[in-house]
Amino acid sequence: MAAGEPSAGEPLLVGPRPAEAETPPTTQPLKQVRPLELNLVTVVIPARNEGRFIGPCIDSILSQDGVSLQVLVVDGDSSDGTRDIVSEYAARDPRVRLLSGSGKSIPCSLNAGLAAARGRWLLRVDAHSTIPPGYISRLVEHLQSGEWGAVGGRKDGVGTSPTGSAIAAALSSMFGVGNSAYHHGTRVQTVDHVPFGAYPTSLVRSLGGWDERLTANEDFELDYRIRRDGHRILFDPSVAIAWRSRQTLGDLFAQYRRYGRGKARVAALHPRSLKPRHLASPALVASLVLAPILALWWPWAIALAVLSYTGAVLLASLFTARKVKGWASRMALPGAFVAMHVAWGVGFWEGLFGLIATRLRNLFPR
Repeated sequence: MAAGEPSAGEPLLVGPRPAEAETPPTTQPLKQVRPLELNLVTVVIPARNEGRFIGPCIDSILSQDGVSLQVLVVDGDSSDGTRDIVSEYAARDPRVRLLSGSGKSIPCSLNAGLAAARGRWLLRVDAHSTIPPGYISRLVEHLQSGEWGAVGGRKDGVGTSPTGSAIAAALSSMFGVGNSAYHHGTRVQTVDHVPFGAYPTSLVRSLGGWDERLTANEDFELDYRIRRDGHRILFDPSVAIAWRSRQTLGDLFAQYRRYGRGKARVAALHPRSLKPRHLASPALVASLVLAPILALWWPWAIALAVLSYTGAVLLASLFTARKVKGWASRMALPGAFVAMHVAWGVGFWEGLFGLIATRLRNLFPR
């Protein structure tokens, strides 16, 4: 059962751009107001209330060897001292600059960084992540070959509590996230999406940047447009970003519900981006909802729907348990899988019905 995240293994859209009945992004192509510096890498960090994590994140970036850096932290109205921490870094190191974003919108913050970028290469890093030595130079090495429109490494979840460790393990499981190579891949390969990607700055600008209509899946949507424009995307597992995953099942449920809503929105913008595997979680939720109704005619409907999924969750939890330590983490694994799948499916249906309702209101205004 895949949680619906983008993954490898799909046919790549390489070559002439196919015709699609899609609305273009609201962001217009961003003009280069100055020549890009060929040996400079711009790192964009969207941040909002990341006071506990922004320091280690910046430290891991500034410690990179072999690259010249411009580090842009785009703050989205933080109220926890994030801005003050970044300002202290900027005062000590001219490579760091604080920008103001637009509230809670990650795409708006990313586009603010894109507009201010001076580097030939652009890299996104999450504020609650850290990168290892050599991370940036390795990605830039791939980009310098001219073969790739985007490159990225593995995203390794980090848990700081028993439940958080279980969530991190579930994120590295094929049962949890399907065949998303960036969660568990072990070989260099061409993929359809990488998280926290590195890009040629001029390419992202030519495509209009990130779509500011989206509140989730903005990176997948950009990668889809990159592939549609005829470029390939590379995954290299030799570099990995340490990403602090959600630490409670409630936060995980809210996160994946938002992901599901975002996927419905992206599917409406780009119908060809939706694959059959993306419908696994929505189908699960639909079966659980419809089972009581079908049970009126087929008494075994509820048992079949619930027991089959429960059995799959338990088997996956037993297999994944070797990745975590302690019984508290192992006992939380089934809940992590269920939260991911059900939340993503619920969010997808919410997003789909919301889009239908909006279009009906536009067709039949009061």
